[in-house]
Amino acid sequence: MDWLAVGVLTCGLLFLATGLLPPAPAREAMERIAPLLAFLGTVIVLAELTSRAEVFDVVASAVARAGRGRYGVLFVLCVLFASVTTIALNLDTTAVLLTPVMLALASRVGIAAVPLAMTTVWLANTASLLLPVSNLTNLLAADRVALSPAGLAARMWIPQLAAVAVTMGCLWLFYWRRGRRGARSYRPPEPHRPPDRVLFRVCALACAGFLLVILLAAVPLWVASASAAAVAVAAFAVRRRSVLRLSLVPWRLLVLVPGLFLVVETVDVNGLHGALAAAVGTDGGVAGMLRAAGVGGALSNVLNNLPVYLAGEAAVPAGNHDQLLALLVGTNAGPVITPWASLATLLWFERCHAQGVAVPVGRFVGTGAVLAAGAVLAASAALAATR
Repeated sequence: MDWLAVGVLTCGLLFLATGLLPPAPAREAMERIAPLLAFLGTVIVLAELTSRAEVFDVVASAVARAGRGRYGVLFVLCVLFASVTTIALNLDTTAVLLTPVMLALASRVGIAAVPLAMTTVWLANTASLLLPVSNLTNLLAADRVALSPAGLAARMWIPQLAAVAVTMGCLWLFYWRRGRRGARSYRPPEPHRPPDRVLFRVCALACAGFLLVILLAAVPLWVASASAAAVAVAAFAVRRRSVLRLSLVPWRLLVLVPGLFLVVETVDVNGLHGALAAAVGTDGGVAGMLRAAGVGGALSNVLNNLPVYLAGEAAVPAGNHDQLLALLVGTNAGPVITPWASLATLLWFERCHAQGVAVPVGRFVGTGAVLAAGAVLAASAALAATR
């Protein structure tokens, strides 16, 4: 990830220096992503400190106890846990911070790790349609179609339910049913008790307040995330100062995202725009929506969902808001086939490797292809049906 982030940014700067990327579109791109970078940096700090306060561990333990040893109940609760984390704190948070918690839960209660791991990575992508905070692409789309967080949620909640429903079906069929998980039941763990109850309460309230603010108040997302992160930082400064290190700042993401934007702008001004415009088309009706979703999902697995969305957004006619949201469906729910299709999936693979959990790539790709086709089709059809 270090080399990937630095390499992408270096390529973008070289394109700018050599004239392949004109200064005007580069400047426009940087101005556009400045608030996104502020949001991304602060929300990851908030999520990291929330994890250090063991809020996620308490919730994971409660989820396992609520299942009472029954895999079917545990499955539904894990889906809800991963979905809510993705929706409220964004998909990268789910990949980076929830993955270790779920894997530790698997070890603690003696259940298979791969079903929990796949629940995390799949829902990090397919559950990221509802709010602007859930995915960087959502922030861009909401700005383009002039939708508030509540407005985007009102437009996307049915497609989001459709995507999660298909994900649940694929998870159960490929990973959670008894023939795959290898056990009939499990032993619920003891309640998890964080050592510092003050930090736990402050960080839990900061996360809850952040979600309420972005839903109910007309403030920029980066202001809400920065305020919530400041509360968590202040609490740790008083209670556990040693945790506050520069390593909390997600520098790789803050380097990678500008690099991706510069590279995409370069490719866009040198021919990608025309190719994508031809592939996506200008039909704002149902057929055009399904076409945009399919192109977005397919190309995301070839390249990466963020640059594909950016290039696709420029290709969709300005007034075709439904077609743009269908493209968003494809680039959010579709990148579950290849390991590089989304940044969240790359981060997830890194976390699994660090904890010694091996996920066969062939099985990952094959089952992901089924999920991508089903989730993108179901969500885009739901979007078209609720125009």
